[in-house]
Amino acid sequence: MATMQSPTIVNPTVLIPVDPAIEAYMRSLAGQTDHPVLTEMEAIAKENNFPIVGRLVGVFLETLAKTVNARRIFEFGSGYGYSAYWFAKAVGANGQVICTDGDPLNKEKAEQYLRSADLSERVDFRAGLAQEIFAQTEGPFDICYNDVDKGDYPEVWQIAKDRIRPGGLYIADNVLWHGRVAVEKYVDIVPGWTEAILEHNQLIFNDPEFDAFINPTRDGVVVARKKTHDNIDK
Repeated sequence: MATMQSPTIVNPTVLIPVDPAIEAYMRSLAGQTDHPVLTEMEAIAKENNFPIVGRLVGVFLETLAKTVNARRIFEFGSGYGYSAYWFAKAVGANGQVICTDGDPLNKEKAEQYLRSADLSERVDFRAGLAQEIFAQTEGPFDICYNDVDKGDYPEVWQIAKDRIRPGGLYIADNVLWHGRVAVEKYVDIVPGWTEAILEHNQLIFNDPEFDAFINPTRDGVVVARKKTHDNIDK
């Protein structure tokens, strides 16, 4: 019996997890009407080729946060606040999203956008290295969200996983890395980043304290739920 071989694709952009027509249909269901600031943020991303999670993943993040009744969220890597927009909507007036980004200009832009959306009071945006800022915070989080430089993914998982409450979530973007994780030959954006994502994903799925799944939408979003005491051995 013939064995299945992994595809060899030099250009990973041809390996699209979800057919574009399907994603277009999903976007039509998600709708295109929302606060004007959201549309502006999406337009700026398209104009400047700035990586944001986009509408489908944004709705997904908001739904996940509402599902676990999240009130305290930490973002490792926030850009100019696009993902924070969705999380801030979910946590409610008494919730908090701690955002981080190495570029002070992104912090400034994010605060302007979130203020325009009446969400700024729910967000604490700090400029600097996400891992260092995380170490300066206290207590557990309902969600830790990872979207930093991909070479740092394994490190972020290791420091975040023990600070997630039972039943809480670890979420990371770009875990399919434009298909590179599934092919034998690829050209990496930064040497070592694909290997780091592969290590990161393996660490998550091998951790007995978490249940994990990858949503292949856009560039792949991993969601890992920390088990509670009643299902730790299941």
